[in-house]
Amino acid sequence: MEIIEHPPIVRLPGIFWPGYVPDHVTYTWLVMIVLTALAFVASRRLELVPRGVQNVLEVVLVQCEQLIDEVIGPQGRPYLPLIATLGLFILCGNLLGLVPGLAGPTANLNTTAACALVVFCTYHYIGIRKHGLIAYLKHFTGPVPLLLKPLMFVIEMFTHLARPLSLTVRLFGNMFGGHILLAMMFFLMGLDGLLGWALSGSVAGAVLGSVGAVMIVAFNIVLIYPLKILVAFLQAFIFVLLTMVYIAGAVEGHEAHHH
Repeated sequence: MEIIEHPPIVRLPGIFWPGYVPDHVTYTWLVMIVLTALAFVASRRLELVPRGVQNVLEVVLVQCEQLIDEVIGPQGRPYLPLIATLGLFILCGNLLGLVPGLAGPTANLNTTAACALVVFCTYHYIGIRKHGLIAYLKHFTGPVPLLLKPLMFVIEMFTHLARPLSLTVRLFGNMFGGHILLAMMFFLMGLDGLLGWALSGSVAGAVLGSVGAVMIVAFNIVLIYPLKILVAFLQAFIFVLLTMVYIAGAVEGHEAHHH
């Protein structure tokens, strides 16, 4: 782990600061700047026949709307801003980890936990606002005899508390594991690895080091990077899909929960 650690990117000296900004916060700012710039470019000159960035973002929003209609129903349209923002932020954060020397904010447990807590608090708030506190709590007991309702309530509470943990660990584990894999590949290929061996001056080192470095580069380009891109899209989709499932259960109440 020590070989992928580095000094903080941003330092802000002051009395109320620890002297630096955590890297995952810096990467989060970078993702926010990128998404804000894309939104500005796409909405600066809106056209009836979209082109460029406007066309790409409209396709993303249309796909999100269709997915919401399928999972939640038409009553889920008001939650499009939340769902689309989460999806774009997570996707952009995942893809940022593909840049050599950078680690996407989703490779940090704090970022994924924050996203999961936003989902957890939001879908409970939606359920309480739609059904009322008492009616919403009743669906935690399930269609069981009266004597078993307290036990069912406790089980359901643990089930719901496990949801943010599942969202957090799944996204973090996949992104952080991929980041470590790429970091190890680059360090293996660097001046302390095969390239350094190739430049050592010996004939065997020059041949074997050069061949090994080329093979690692080819392996990364052909297999690792396409796989990482697929995982980045897949993990963003899974997070968004589970968010919609949780919101659907909160919106539809008893019938959806038991179904």
